[in-house]
Amino acid sequence: MILLVLLGSILISVVAVNQYKQQSEDFHTERLERMEESISTHLRRVLNGRHNTWEVKTENIAVIFKEEIYNIADIHKLQINLYDLDGTLLISSKAGFRNNIADKCIDPEVLNALSNTAVHRYVDKHVENGETFLSSYTYLTDQKSKALVILNIPYLEKDDFLRKELQEFLTRMGYAFTFVLFMAIGLAFLLSKYITKSLKAISDKINATRLEQLNEKIVVDDTSEEITTLVNSYNSMIDELEESAIQLAKSEREQAWREMAKQVAHEIKNPLTPMRLTVQNFQRKFNPEDENIYLKVDEYTKTLIQQIDTMSSIASAFSNFAKMPAQQNENLNVVEIVKLALDIFNENYIAFYAETEKVIAKIDRTQLIRVVTNLVKNAIQAMPGENTPKIVVQVSEVKDNVVILVSDNGSGISEESREKVFEPKFTTKTSGMGLGLAMVKNIVETYNGTISFVSEKDKGTTFKVVFPKAR
Repeated sequence: MILLVLLGSILISVVAVNQYKQQSEDFHTERLERMEESISTHLRRVLNGRHNTWEVKTENIAVIFKEEIYNIADIHKLQINLYDLDGTLLISSKAGFRNNIADKCIDPEVLNALSNTAVHRYVDKHVENGETFLSSYTYLTDQKSKALVILNIPYLEKDDFLRKELQEFLTRMGYAFTFVLFMAIGLAFLLSKYITKSLKAISDKINATRLEQLNEKIVVDDTSEEITTLVNSYNSMIDELEESAIQLAKSEREQAWREMAKQVAHEIKNPLTPMRLTVQNFQRKFNPEDENIYLKVDEYTKTLIQQIDTMSSIASAFSNFAKMPAQQNENLNVVEIVKLALDIFNENYIAFYAETEKVIAKIDRTQLIRVVTNLVKNAIQAMPGENTPKIVVQVSEVKDNVVILVSDNGSGISEESREKVFEPKFTTKTSGMGLGLAMVKNIVETYNGTISFVSEKDKGTTFKVVFPKAR
């Protein structure tokens, strides 16, 4: 509404200004025609009057109007110039006009236009110093309608009065439109408050709508048909949303159990593999007569007990349906724990480096072992058969953070797989659930840490784990 008022006022102002310009042009054109006709009539009376004793011909025009031209110009308040038919100035009512060489002759284009028009009349229009000048040219004829001279009347368009009228009109119109504009603003405000009152209630209800809670329906009285339709649609949506929430909750519980079962199966499978290898190695190398048999049995036993403890923690966490495994934060030497995690791997191409022998951090032992074993296991599985495998694990501390790097010279990670590496159930291997790196990421982020990687095709991958030494 406000925009329409503004556009209307601008449009009317533009139309008024254009109308003023058109009327001004028409006024000056018609006024010049009237003045030209009046002066021509006056000049003919002088030519044909009884006081004129000279023969009426072009050569005598300057003598005939020697005195009269000033009287005629003074009566009509306009300058009068008379030229012969070749465009040469004969006489002018303007003193000193003959001294201006440029004004002694009519421009050839004007003469040509004057002679070629049916009415033998031409008006030249030009702007000088910001003012508009009209100059009319027409033939002055004798009683036999024979052209004697060319009558030229210069005319200055003075719009002071009309311009003042236009300014007054625009000022009055501005006051009127300002009043209408304020009226439109007030009316628009009242209408919008009335119209949006119901919409505000609907908006508040929609903003308060939550999937996990019981939502109230909208009850609005005295509304338009459109608002009633909107309210009915919202109430229908609430009914459908409540039913969907029940189905979603049921589906989420089932999905949570399935995901938990997959995670537990994956985590139990990790320690089972080294346990199996340890038992097979013990079975193959068991010699009752070996003098170090008790030491070896003790070493195998510790390895098995460590993995059994890990599976016990997983089982306990699964039974509680909470954190898996439960965090038991303690001040640990990260270097020592990483070494311990690498002991379960028998591959001789795994190398370990540490800047210092002690890097103390507050972290759960079992979860740190899971982070390292998952990263190393993935590195082993990424090794191609044709290259000599090499895995390097490094531990360092940078300011208040612990940094663990796991590098390999495997096949690398493809461009299309890089964004999905940490997604649950994503895997490029023919077996496995694809939960290892996702769980590693969750563990690291639990300690306000980050995990990232740099990979180059057919040259290898480096995973970088950073977490604070104390939370």
